[in-house]
Amino acid sequence: MPKIHHLNNSRSQRILWLLEELGVPYEIVRYQRGTPIPLAPPELKRVHPLGKAPVLEDGGRIIAESGAEVEYLIHTYGKGGFKPKPGTDDYWRYIEWMHYAEGSAMLPLLLALYGGMLGDAAALLKPRIDGEIANNLSYMEAALDGRDFFVGDGLTGADIQLLFVLEAAGARLEPYPRLVKYRARMQDRPAYRRGIDKGGPYALMSR
Repeated sequence: MPKIHHLNNSRSQRILWLLEELGVPYEIVRYQRGTPIPLAPPELKRVHPLGKAPVLEDGGRIIAESGAEVEYLIHTYGKGGFKPKPGTDDYWRYIEWMHYAEGSAMLPLLLALYGGMLGDAAALLKPRIDGEIANNLSYMEAALDGRDFFVGDGLTGADIQLLFVLEAAGARLEPYPRLVKYRARMQDRPAYRRGIDKGGPYALMSR
């Protein structure tokens, strides 16, 4: 049975959602962010040297990085679903979106978060950061033109990865109606809601 080392308000909510979509029983080991600075607790370093979540344990394997965990779970438990057929155009588009979520889209949002902590010290960078966030949101908005999902006709790992980005964007999403509707639609999925119920309070859901 997969075991998820789960940190509140983190990417580990992705993994709970996916496991619920897959219908796979799993165990949750819970960790809580500290205060006033919401860092992961040091106990996570006993699980993985980076001390971050999620960490997946399954079949004697320990896997960090939520994107890698999504790939592993779909490969192991997906029964051929949740990703396009390998070698097709949709498959390579899927791979691009999987890497894009953390490789491009999350970076400016993280910079905005850290810049907010710095206050006036980050003022010179703020226009560039805001511009990069808008560029990425516009790109994703255009990708959903006439589509319900980012790839193909059903939920894939790309959607699991990208929803967290849209939740992290918060109110910045308001000028992008397709993304707003998409975020609400994904959050209304029964499996998503079950993941929230099991994972505990998740502040990003309300964004």
